[in-house]
Amino acid sequence: MPNGFGRLWTAQTVSSLGDGVTQAALPLIALTLTRDPMALAVVTAAGTLPWLLFGVLGGALVDRWDRRRTMWVADAVRAALLAIPAVAAALDVLSIPLLAAAAFLLGLGGLFFDTAATAYLPDLLRRDPALLERANSRLRGAQTAMSGFVGPPAGSVLLALGRTVPLLADAVSFLLSALLVRTLPAMPRPVPEVRESLLRQARAGASYVFRDRVLLGLALRPAVGNIAFIAVETVLALFAHERLGIDAYGFGLLLTAEATGGLLGAGIASHLGRRLGTGTAMTCTAAVEGLAVLGLAVARNPYVAGLALAVCGAGMGATMVLGPSLRQAIVPTGLMGRVASTSRMLAMCAAPVGAFLAGWLATAYDIRTPLYAAAGLLLATTAVTASMTGNRRVEAALRAAAPAVGPDHPVSKDPAQESAPGLL
Repeated sequence: MPNGFGRLWTAQTVSSLGDGVTQAALPLIALTLTRDPMALAVVTAAGTLPWLLFGVLGGALVDRWDRRRTMWVADAVRAALLAIPAVAAALDVLSIPLLAAAAFLLGLGGLFFDTAATAYLPDLLRRDPALLERANSRLRGAQTAMSGFVGPPAGSVLLALGRTVPLLADAVSFLLSALLVRTLPAMPRPVPEVRESLLRQARAGASYVFRDRVLLGLALRPAVGNIAFIAVETVLALFAHERLGIDAYGFGLLLTAEATGGLLGAGIASHLGRRLGTGTAMTCTAAVEGLAVLGLAVARNPYVAGLALAVCGAGMGATMVLGPSLRQAIVPTGLMGRVASTSRMLAMCAAPVGAFLAGWLATAYDIRTPLYAAAGLLLATTAVTASMTGNRRVEAALRAAAPAVGPDHPVSKDPAQESAPGLL
C-alpha cells in the first residue's frame, strides 16, 4: 500500500467515529425538542435528500475539481456547520428546522466527500484491482467498527454530558479528517478537450452507467438490495418484539450481530474474490443474503434470528467491498465521480420503496411477509448478478481497462464521449 493510504484510512476512520456519534445523538437531540414522529422523520430524511437531488450533478462537479481538495474542504465545512447547532443548543435556541437544515447540509458535504474519496482511491492505488479490494476491505471494516460499534454508544454517553458535546465531538472528527486529507499526495485530474455544460456532463456520466452491462449490474445490485434491506429494517424492531419476544436491549444485540457479520464479510471479501473470481463471489453473496433473510423470516427464537442477521451482514460486507473495488478498477478516472454518484443515487432512491413496501405488506398481510418478500428479491438478484457481472464479463472489463492502468497514461478527453465496453 502507498504511504498515503494509511492517512486516508485514518482520516475516514476518525470521520466514521464522528458519524457514529452523531447518528446516535441526533435523533435523541431531536427527541428533546419534539415527540412528533413526522418532525423526527424530517430530520432523518433531510440527510439523504442531497443524494436524491444533487447526486449526479455532484459527481460531475467532483470530476471537474481536484479530488483531494474537495475532500478536505468538505470535511472542514462540515466541522464548521456542526458548530451552528452546537452553539444553538448551548444558547437553548435549537429547533427542529435548524436540525433538519444542518442534517441536509451535512449530507451535501458527505456527498462531495464520499464521491471524491471514491474517485481519488483508484488514482492513489494505480487502479490495481487487488490493492483496491484490500483497501476497500480495510475502509469498510473501519467504517463498520466505528459507526456501528464504537460511535453510537459513545454518542449516547456524550449526550449525557450535554446536547452540545456530541455535536462538537463530531466537528472535531471532521477537522482532524480534513487535516489528514490535506497532507495526501495530489493527483492529476483529466481535463476534457471541450468544456461542456455541467448538466450535459452529468447526463453523459449517467448514460455511461446504463450503457455498460457490468456497471449497470453493479448499480442494480445495491439498488435492489436497498429495497430488500430497508424493508427488513422497517419491520425488524416490531418483528423482534412481537414474534421473538426481544426487549430493547436484545434488539441492540441483534443489530450488533449484523454489524459483526459485516466486519467478517469485509475481512474475507478479497479472499473470496481471489478464490471464486469477483463475479462468482458477488453471485454467491447475493444468494447468502437472500437465504439469510429467509432464515430470519422463519426464525422462532432470538438466537436463530441473530445468526441469520450475522450471515446477512457478512454477505453485505463482502459485497460492499467487491462491488466498489471492481467499479474503481474499470471506470476511467475522468468519469469516476459521475459513475460513483449515479450508482449511489440509484441505491438511495430505492430505499423509500423498501420502506413503503414493508409497511404495506405488514399491514395487508403479516409481519413476516416483508421478510419473505425481501428474501425473494435478494434471491432474484442472484440471477441478475450472474448474468450481468459474471466472471467472464468482469475479466473482459478488466482487460479493456488495462491500458489505462499505467501511472503515465494520458487522458485527453471525456471518456463518456467514447463507446463504453460491454454495451447492452
